[in-house]
Amino acid sequence: MAEPLVLVEGVTKSFGREVVTKVLHGVDLELHPAEFTALVGPSGSGKSTLLNLLGLLDRPTSGRIVLEGRDTTDLAEAERTTLRGRSLGFVFQFHHLLPAFTALENVMMPMLAARGREEPGMRERAFALLEEIGLADRASYGASKLSGGQQQRVAVARALVLDPPLVLADEPTGNLDTESGAQVFELLRRVSERHRTAFLVVTHDERIAARCDRVLTMVDGRIRSDVRRPAA
Repeated sequence: MAEPLVLVEGVTKSFGREVVTKVLHGVDLELHPAEFTALVGPSGSGKSTLLNLLGLLDRPTSGRIVLEGRDTTDLAEAERTTLRGRSLGFVFQFHHLLPAFTALENVMMPMLAARGREEPGMRERAFALLEEIGLADRASYGASKLSGGQQQRVAVARALVLDPPLVLADEPTGNLDTESGAQVFELLRRVSERHRTAFLVVTHDERIAARCDRVLTMVDGRIRSDVRRPAA
């Protein structure tokens, strides 16, 4: 198997000072390129905490996280921000689009944030992704004019615009009806296969988990099982 895209070794996470609550208890994990993985478990099991650590949005109490061969343990915040922008995309349960901007402009946002200004090719890149997700005809629509499923598809395009090797998705279909949720999930799978992008998807939907290549189950801050689906 290829060198891991993400290596997690002995990661713990605690919150509080006077009253300490330990949420993660020595998590070990590898994520590999182009792998489509579900992370499941009961509420309070530590899934979102682990996702925040993998996304470099928080730091572990102990242990280390290596992303694309780079140990993130002692990186300064500016270095973590740069690495996050280069290597990670995010899709959340709520799309977090900016309502005052168009679908195209929302997809462009990570590029604008990374470079500080609009540069040649940005609009073309964003439009190509809208074409890929079937929303080229909605490029000029304000985000608030799109349906919930369309808004989430735009959020997927936004997560992909800098071509990250890994996308972290936290309940990406949890706020959608069954049909829209299925469409968004199919989009994620199609994107993963076409771009060789790895996905880690937190979900409570057993139907979605069953269609992933790998299912990690967290219980009480530990990964209790790691099941890979046999290759077709």
